[in-house]
Amino acid sequence: MPSISKKGLDMPASPIRKLVPYAEQAYKDGKTVYHLNIGQPDIKTPEVALDAVKVHSLDILAYTRSEGSEGYRKKIAAYYEKNDIHVNHDDIIVTTGGSEALMFAFGSIMDPDDEIIIPEPFYANYNGFSKASDIKVVPVISKIEDNFALPAIEEFEKLITPKTKAILICNPGNPTGYLYSKEEIQKLAQIVIKHDLFLIADEVYREFVYDGNSFYSIMQEDSIKDHAIMIDSVSKRYSMCGARIGYLVSRNKTFIQTALKFAQARLSPPTLAQIASEAALNTPQSYFDDVNEEYVHRRNTLISELEKIEGVKVAKPKGAFYCIAELPVENADDFAQWLLEKFDVDGETVMVAPAAGFYSTPGVGLNQIRIAYVLNESSLIKAVNILKEALKVYNS
Repeated sequence: MPSISKKGLDMPASPIRKLVPYAEQAYKDGKTVYHLNIGQPDIKTPEVALDAVKVHSLDILAYTRSEGSEGYRKKIAAYYEKNDIHVNHDDIIVTTGGSEALMFAFGSIMDPDDEIIIPEPFYANYNGFSKASDIKVVPVISKIEDNFALPAIEEFEKLITPKTKAILICNPGNPTGYLYSKEEIQKLAQIVIKHDLFLIADEVYREFVYDGNSFYSIMQEDSIKDHAIMIDSVSKRYSMCGARIGYLVSRNKTFIQTALKFAQARLSPPTLAQIASEAALNTPQSYFDDVNEEYVHRRNTLISELEKIEGVKVAKPKGAFYCIAELPVENADDFAQWLLEKFDVDGETVMVAPAAGFYSTPGVGLNQIRIAYVLNESSLIKAVNILKEALKVYNS
């Protein structure tokens, strides 16, 4: 048969989704599966977004502009203005999810074999996007013992080579829930200015910040306006993962003009999803206040329950809705598959995401899992209890 590309063969499987066949079999076997593996919130999508699609008056479901409709982009810019981010609608390209925004960014600023520095653990698909773009991820390792704090700036500078084109962060972080401080953002800004690099920030969890902490965007740093590229999305903010609408934002005009050529090649973002996403911008602040309060409660419940399990170590998130837990097992991949195939408590089991896939360094994170606390309190308590009982059996 014809051969498959080396790039295709080397593409990593998603640690978030690769165990889906085992979960589906568990369902067929009559089990209930608590999904802690994926950031699919159970929070309701704002009605204003759903209603906009229900009552639209379109006669033809036509293309929009490649960069997204002008009216929508102007409203996005107004949303950012309220968040002390000063951009024009021409600084924004609407994309098919934050994933496409990242792919456009990589394609616009890097050539094959170029390098991008990323603190790890990081969102697993950064590995896939990098492989698809033929670029090399250079990791800076953060540790669970330090609550996944940003490594010392010196650690970044040690890794910069002539092939380094960018530093990428996720703020607040997936999978750790780490929140970068204003001071840390400013230190990164100094590095990218000194070494003439891009700073890419995946800021899709901007609204989910806890414990009285404040979010600080790279777009608030005027000194790096030509260096800063922001990735954004409606998926988590409005619980609209299925809309697949994201944003690519930069005040670097040459970058945006370049990224637009990638956008033109795929024609346009989805029209109905833009209608829903534009309407979602009218979501009242009370929605976010209620959602944040709920996630704080869930986070506290999850951390409290995990800390009761002997041998489990967990970092406390300051934002987003994920955490990394270190388990008393040698291989979390095997454990996660075993949970779905061979273990249950009264017909119920748990699906988790093995964390090794959130690192690019081989052999790191093998005994860790990522947990998404997107389930209600009672489900979280049940899920952690199943983990507790499973560890007893697995290690016996």
